[in-house]
Amino acid sequence: MHRFLLEQKPVFSQVLDWTHNEIQQIRTGRAHPGLVESIPVEAYGSTMEMKGVASINSLDARTLAIEPWDKTLLKAIESSIQKADIGIQPVVDGSMIRLTVPALTEETRRQMVKLMKERLEEGKVRIRSVREKTREQILNMEKVKEINEDEKFKLFEELDEMTRQMIEEIEQMGKQKEEEIMTI
Repeated sequence: MHRFLLEQKPVFSQVLDWTHNEIQQIRTGRAHPGLVESIPVEAYGSTMEMKGVASINSLDARTLAIEPWDKTLLKAIESSIQKADIGIQPVVDGSMIRLTVPALTEETRRQMVKLMKERLEEGKVRIRSVREKTREQILNMEKVKEINEDEKFKLFEELDEMTRQMIEEIEQMGKQKEEEIMTI
């Protein structure tokens, strides 16, 4: 693979990571820390992710326990979960917050799959956007004579192959998540 495309690979990886994080936050009927770890919490005068202010554990298949490292953040965490509108009501239990994930109905499962597909499509659009920006850079490299026409077409082919692989990875993530959501 050409050096230029190797330099672009981290940009593609960032989009994959973003897509993975987005679909991790979709409920599946099972409790897992990914449901809440990216929720923003107002703490110490700034906004931090939930995983940066508390430990998040699965107590069982349907219950999450969030234990803030600083007990004064209990109310802030509770309100952040309510604002996030994840469909789970937080319950303050002493120095921790419990979240009981409700069982998903068939209709809710279909809605979650639809939401997941929207996020996957957004990930694909972002991958294609990165591809287009990279194509423009390749064309500019040819204009300033850094590469010749043959190299340009070879780079285009490699770029298209890399894009295809990334989109396949996104689709694979989607298949796994859909199976997770639809499993009762």
